[in-house]
Amino acid sequence: MLDFPPLIARIEVQILHIAPPITRTFELPFSYTLSALHHILQTAFGWKDQHLHRFEIGGLNYGPPDPEQDDGSRRTFNSSTVRLEDFALRYGEPIVFLYEYDFGDRWVHAISLNVAVRDAAARYPRCTGGSRAGPPENSGGAEGYAKLLDAWGTPGNPDHKETRKWAGRRFDPERFDLSKTDEAVQEICRVLRLRDES
Repeated sequence: MLDFPPLIARIEVQILHIAPPITRTFELPFSYTLSALHHILQTAFGWKDQHLHRFEIGGLNYGPPDPEQDDGSRRTFNSSTVRLEDFALRYGEPIVFLYEYDFGDRWVHAISLNVAVRDAAARYPRCTGGSRAGPPENSGGAEGYAKLLDAWGTPGNPDHKETRKWAGRRFDPERFDLSKTDEAVQEICRVLRLRDES
């Protein structure tokens, strides 16, 4: 009988239409739902879950249940009932799908879901990498964020002081703290009582 190594879901995320890229990489148990992934993404990008969201996978939408959805639009399936293990994954062949947060600002993320071998010494879930700070909430999507960065980084810009004040003293668009992000991801999973059942 073959003895297969234990596996974990490797998830790479990039916010689209922003350069240089803003990214995060996670390793999560396959037992986690899309709803859990949503909360992890919110935490890792520093957002506060103030707006609607959806995943688009294979032409289908997944998100929070909406009992009033009877307007003829595409049905949204309940993301809390769909687990990462429900997708037909093959080692080395990622599934790529979209996550959209805030339908006004339209923060669209490309997500690559793949299979990785578990590290027996590692604690899961975990954030294993990333680049740059997440954009501040309500900063206007990719286009608005580009304008914000221009004002934030240009002392001669008439909106410089106001933008610096609005973004806050701690905001640094180039900073990514892996240790703090990993801690925050583990904490939100504890709060949500997510367990590693893979």
